[in-house]
Amino acid sequence: MTLDKILSISGKPGLYKLLTQTRSGFVGESLLDGKRLSVGIRNNVSVLSEIAIYTLEEEIPLREVFQKIKEKENGGKTSVSHKDDKLKLEEYFFEVLPNYDEDRVYSSDIKKILQWYNILIDQGINDFSESDNDEKAKDQEEE
Repeated sequence: MTLDKILSISGKPGLYKLLTQTRSGFVGESLLDGKRLSVGIRNNVSVLSEIAIYTLEEEIPLREVFQKIKEKENGGKTSVSHKDDKLKLEEYFFEVLPNYDEDRVYSSDIKKILQWYNILIDQGINDFSESDNDEKAKDQEEE
């Protein structure tokens, strides 16, 4: 499963797998407990493949950050918890992404990224390569 089928829903814990779209929104399934949830269009929903992290030079897609964490942890879960203190989280993230923009990436963002990464690893989702949409966009840019 690629990151373009994984959702973060504002106000709801964890991540959700997109099951189907409906007229008024979509149906998602929690990766934490498997419960299904109907979400309306008015909810603030983010697709993980569309999220990027600010660096000093550019924005880096979240999947690339996940890939860097995976390489650092040899495919396992993170060595720090998303519940650790701010300083520990920032030190860890600096090791993963040394040029991240400290003014625009908050410790709450780092907590979410680490929590999401661990949820994905627990679910056996560890392929953070480019999605089909990313490859199509690159092909169009090259033309």
